[in-house]
Amino acid sequence: MRFRLTKYHLFGAVVIFFGGALLGSTIESGFSKRDLTEQLRKLERAYGILVTQYVEEVPAEQLTETAIKGMLTDLDPHSTYIDASELKEIREGFQGSFGGIGVWFEVVSDTPRVSSVISDGPSEAAGIRAGDRIVLVDDSTAVGPASRRIQYRLKGPIGSDVKITVQRHNVPEPIDFEITRGRIPLYSIDTAYMISDRTGYVRINRFAATTYNEFMEKVRMLKERGMQRIIVDFRSNPGGVMDPAIRISDEFLGADYTIVETRGRIPAVQQKDTADGGDTLESMPAIVLVDQNSASSSEIVAGALQDNDRALIVGQRTFGKALVQQQFPLDDGSVLHLTVARYYTPAGRLIQTPYHGADMRDYLEGKLEVSNDITSLPDSVKFQTLHDRTVVGSGGVYPDEVVRPDSTSPLYQPLVRTVLDPGHDVRFVRDLFDNDRDEWMKKWGERRSEFESSFDPGPLVAEFWKSLEARGIEIGPGKRFSEADRRAANPTIGAFIKARVAQQLYGTEAWYPLTRQFDPEVNKAMELWPEAEALARYHGWTGYTQ
Repeated sequence: MRFRLTKYHLFGAVVIFFGGALLGSTIESGFSKRDLTEQLRKLERAYGILVTQYVEEVPAEQLTETAIKGMLTDLDPHSTYIDASELKEIREGFQGSFGGIGVWFEVVSDTPRVSSVISDGPSEAAGIRAGDRIVLVDDSTAVGPASRRIQYRLKGPIGSDVKITVQRHNVPEPIDFEITRGRIPLYSIDTAYMISDRTGYVRINRFAATTYNEFMEKVRMLKERGMQRIIVDFRSNPGGVMDPAIRISDEFLGADYTIVETRGRIPAVQQKDTADGGDTLESMPAIVLVDQNSASSSEIVAGALQDNDRALIVGQRTFGKALVQQQFPLDDGSVLHLTVARYYTPAGRLIQTPYHGADMRDYLEGKLEVSNDITSLPDSVKFQTLHDRTVVGSGGVYPDEVVRPDSTSPLYQPLVRTVLDPGHDVRFVRDLFDNDRDEWMKKWGERRSEFESSFDPGPLVAEFWKSLEARGIEIGPGKRFSEADRRAANPTIGAFIKARVAQQLYGTEAWYPLTRQFDPEVNKAMELWPEAEALARYHGWTGYTQ
């Protein structure tokens, strides 16, 4: 029996999975019947007094809804309640000709925050980014009580427009986007390509019912192209369905290796998943990329492969969500989305980030202070892998190799950040294609390899700098930025403009190969194959073929 994991996301533009059976136990589980009866009588008594004696009339339905939400408040951040009317609107919104804008979001302190942008969806094309806070929808506030119903305001007929205003980190002024709603792509792999003659790269953006089959299709394609080692990228992957995470882990592990164990009070959630062996990636050197936005199912894979000394984990500490939710339908059509178990990695780690007493915004944004120095942590949170490497429980999966921001990177030049942070490159290229898409497609649409090897973005970069003058970015003597700043920024801006054009021509998957030079985690991973190969030898790897 599999249980769905989430990161408390409202799936505003993708399919929401509903239903879920009761766990085969009675509500009395864990209580004596006498204790339960006494507490229910107390609750009933208090409810009756409030309804009949309060100075003003209190609607009974409203009081019930408030009581249920209040009970959940003292539990964990991922146990939630969806009332009947809200559930009905969500279901209806995914029927017929209604479309969305292509984001996953969560409501943090009454403000919708984009947690993930769906590849090749309308929001990505417009330039929305993970981390953007949605403050206005069609010039009406999305903050406060209005945030509860934002998913309905973002949906609408396919082809209709919606105006979104976001607040972006490090950008002082709000940014407006005009987005045309569309059908949302349901695939979960952004790209798969060969980084080098023997190195394959697969980026998985979420875990859905189709993710395992998508992954295996990409693996077969890359092996046909000569892949002998693989990088799997889970950065900014918030999780999702648990089963494909287990099946993907199984592909890397031989028979009887533990993948994950779920533990809870109810027998139905007690489960240990083990690998069955005989799979296609059991000995291939592997590196897994993670960051602070890698959560739940992403962490199951990372934890399983780390604890079994199967893959090298590279990047930043993950989010730390090890709670399993189950949906319980109530009589009026509402749903309790309740945490029923915790999951543990093969070494016995509970990687859940502590949340009691924490600021919920910091918790949900992965900003709680958790040390990145393993040596400073107490022995109580240290565990040993199968071959006696030290790993850490509590606060996410700690990478084997931490990659910190490189302040010397050309991406950190002030002019580059001023241009890229607000998404001026996205708008510039989008306008190019809005005005002349047919000509671009006619010239380059069937010539991707030639485009990647020979397209010169220089003339477009010159046009781009001119377009920025209207946006108040002035360059020259006495201005904020000098001509020397512009010359230094040209190679980086040129690479990003070229990658944005490729994205318009060939889809999001074309973006990644052209911007890899600016990706510190991928570049670091390419230096770490000796370490990954040493782990692969534990699982039967004998070397590369010529």
